[in-house]
This record gives sequence, C-alpha cells and structure tokens, in this order.
Amino acid sequence: KVLEVGTGSGYQAAILAELAGHVYTIERLAPLAEKTEKLLRELGYTNISIKIGDGSKGWPEKAPFDGILVTAAARKIPPILIEQLAPGGRLVIPVGDSWLQELLLLTNEEDGLKKKALCACRFVPLIG
Repeated sequence: KVLEVGTGSGYQAAILAELAGHVYTIERLAPLAEKTEKLLRELGYTNISIKIGDGSKGWPEKAPFDGILVTAAARKIPPILIEQLAPGGRLVIPVGDSWLQELLLLTNEEDGLKKKALCACRFVPLIG
C-alpha cells in the first residue's frame, strides 16, 4: 500500500499502481485531481484512490503505508507522514529550501527511523 503526495497528471500513480496493490494519491488542486481521476479510470486503473487535499497531512484513515512518495519539497519532514509509515516502510521526500533540496530515504526499522541522503534535487514546494 503506497501513498503518493502530489498526483499531478497521474503518470507516477499509474506506474506505482503497476508495482503496488493499491495507491492512495493526494492532489491539492481539485480540477487537476478530477481530470486525472477520470483519465486513470478510462485507462482501467481500479487500484488508485485520489483525494483532494493537503498532502502534507497524509491520509490517516488509510494508513499505515508501506511506501510514501512525496513529489514536492518540504522545509522539514512532516511528522504526520512518519506516523503513517508502516513498520519496514519507506518514505522518499525532497527536503530543503526553495532552491535546493536533498532527496531523502527514510526507513521505519525496528530500532528507529533510518535516514539516507540520495542526491541533490529541486522540486516545487510542498504547500501545507
């Protein structure tokens, strides 16, 4: 079970849906979410659920998630997303200022949260 923050066109959600049992994706722009949901249904995806809202809050009623993928840069990691991560789950999120971020991989292990920097990157800001 995967949470995607930032649905956009739905391309990434479609790829995730080929790899995961179910994808829960959040988009803050209602017209974009509605258009994307229609397209994904037309393409035959039945294992993607789209929610309109603030992705920085996650989707608590569907948690825990085995994977969380955030496609917008946060100044800091939203604690609520960590809370929604299943044991053994992974969270990928760009963290930093508006000009440069670091793509982080966080893994929820038995002995605590492990953080690994993957690379420098630049994403649009996470609004929330």
